[in-house]
Amino acid sequence: MTESTQSPPRVNVYEGMFLFPQSASADLAGAVDHVKSILTRSDAEIVSLVKWDERRLAYDIKGNKRGIYFLAYFRAPSANLARIERDCNLSEQLLRSMVLRAEHVAPEIMENAEGQQKLADELKLRSEEAAAKDAETAETTETPTAESSGSDGSD
Repeated sequence: MTESTQSPPRVNVYEGMFLFPQSASADLAGAVDHVKSILTRSDAEIVSLVKWDERRLAYDIKGNKRGIYFLAYFRAPSANLARIERDCNLSEQLLRSMVLRAEHVAPEIMENAEGQQKLADELKLRSEEAAAKDAETAETTETPTAESSGSDGSD
């Protein structure tokens, strides 16, 4: 009988800003996955997650002068907000984070598919560039290795 008297958990819409060091640009997909994992561990439903900006910081944070900002809109039970904030504070990858209720933001802005597509395109482009660079590195390292394999290096 107590099950019928309990109200369902209150779910609110939140806006989260996540700051990563500039070095995260080398593994942008990893940064995105990190934010997604923090949110999904707390039963949050991600509405939108976009790379917001990469800019110079007003002051050094953990020795970083530049950072990459990600903006996320998500729905989560209000009881789980403390867990999200704790996970962000304990994260070694994040420099800073801020989560606010987003009742003032229109649903059209939250569901900014264009921003999500831009992020997906950038992730794809970066992975293609990394694959091309790896292939180029593999080609250049194979040639000297084959030439030097005949010599034992003791002159």
